[in-house]
Amino acid sequence: MLPQQQSYEAICRQFRWNVPQFYNIAADICDKWAAVPGRLALIHERRDGSLARYSFDQIQRLSNQAANLFASHGLEAGDRVGILLPQEPATAIAHLGVYKIGAVAVPLFTLFGVDALRFRLSDCGARLLVTDGLGAAKIAQIRAGLPALQTVLCVGGEAPGAQHLEAGMARASDAFVTRLTRADDPALIIYTSGTTGPPKGALHAHRTLLGHLPGVELSHDFLGLDGDLLWTPADWAWIGGLIDVLFPAWHHGLPVVARRFEKFDPEAALDLMARHGVRNVFLPPTALKMMRSVCGKRRLGLRLRSIASGGESLGEELLHWGRDTFGLTINEFYGQTECNMTVSSCAALFDVRPGAIGKAVPGHEVRIVDGSGAMLPAGEQGHIAVRRPDPVMFLGYWNNDRASAEKFVGDWLVTGDTGRMDAEGYISFVGRNDDVITSAGYRIGPGPIEDCLLSHPAVRMAAVVGVPDAQRTEIVKAFIVLKDGFAPSETLSAELQDHVRTRLAAHEYPRLVRYLDALPLTTTGKIVRRDLRNLRD
Repeated sequence: MLPQQQSYEAICRQFRWNVPQFYNIAADICDKWAAVPGRLALIHERRDGSLARYSFDQIQRLSNQAANLFASHGLEAGDRVGILLPQEPATAIAHLGVYKIGAVAVPLFTLFGVDALRFRLSDCGARLLVTDGLGAAKIAQIRAGLPALQTVLCVGGEAPGAQHLEAGMARASDAFVTRLTRADDPALIIYTSGTTGPPKGALHAHRTLLGHLPGVELSHDFLGLDGDLLWTPADWAWIGGLIDVLFPAWHHGLPVVARRFEKFDPEAALDLMARHGVRNVFLPPTALKMMRSVCGKRRLGLRLRSIASGGESLGEELLHWGRDTFGLTINEFYGQTECNMTVSSCAALFDVRPGAIGKAVPGHEVRIVDGSGAMLPAGEQGHIAVRRPDPVMFLGYWNNDRASAEKFVGDWLVTGDTGRMDAEGYISFVGRNDDVITSAGYRIGPGPIEDCLLSHPAVRMAAVVGVPDAQRTEIVKAFIVLKDGFAPSETLSAELQDHVRTRLAAHEYPRLVRYLDALPLTTTGKIVRRDLRNLRD
């Protein structure tokens, strides 16, 4: 998608969207490559360490069988299909089968409990679900409350209330003509992580993949070079794993490693990347922080060409650590489920500045606006916003027109995040609107304070929130997870406070410090600050 130019400015001048009237994700990322027999698409490392390799023509035949099986159960264009599976071949095959018949995929995280599954499956009215034995057992507990759910297909064998997926596929034809869908036709519903209020289903069209491509390419220093091979620990139930990694890789005909650890293990992740020769990796900041705790010096045996990170603020400390450890500049990118990959760094094109999340990705108009939608001058703090129309932008929230309308101010999609843009177009993330701390007249973002705390040798993880204060409106409170060999103490707390006061700013130091064994995180690895605010001392 991105023209090969020497400068960011030249790319922006020459970039033009090429979104055809008719477009189908499955035709793009699978069918077009299946004409080349044996072209590697997927390397699946199972839990026991054994490997299975799949070519694009194999993936096409399997997804054709899945599409025929879905159709035999009465599935039609527009019907919703839940996919409750981990990072494995059946997940990708199910997605492709859904898109081939023009239905709508609803990815679901395997660690969801029955209440979370009930809400999402009921909200979207899923008619069919593809899962495994563990998922089928959960669904059996809530099946009576899901009247729209007619069929459950289970990977690996039958289960109570579920039919054997592979047996059904074996009986189906491996020939299927992918439906001619419009680029604006619905393709998938991805539910927000629900850090505030109940989850909302962001409905995306097939074109959202095309909208993602420039940002993905930029964040990987022009993805698509010979030898590129991608992996991420992010689950394919989330937009970061699915449409930031798997789908863009297959658009370019690149192979992907499938291996998601049940619990992220930084040493195992480093070993995996070395063994498979992974060249391009998406690592959320939480994963990088965990790697930092076990990997303090230059790591040998890796073939990494690019590291992209997003989902939370990266911070200067991790940026320097990445250069020292991997010999690479980590490219931070920014977006959200509703409108993803709109801002990115790109070390191959421009200097990556500590504290900035990058520049607007070519093709996306990103600005800082006030509450009325007026663009603010350089340096002023306001709402990070993206102008519509934009191919990456969601169609709206499923069955929630009011929330969809509230997401916009005029033609600006307001992300709910606060930031600044400088005169050169660098955008700095301050925080979620509801995360910004108001203290003694100052507006304080948690990101720089957390980054500063992470630079202290005792700190493994850090999170910052504002808590009510009669005199200052709010004061800064820090929650700290210590590294092995360090213990909480008043002396250490004072040291951490002074660390922030002298390195960052006197008005931003945490007046309260609390130590935890672990931080509350969403299933996508983001800090749940609401839970921290609700903790009692």
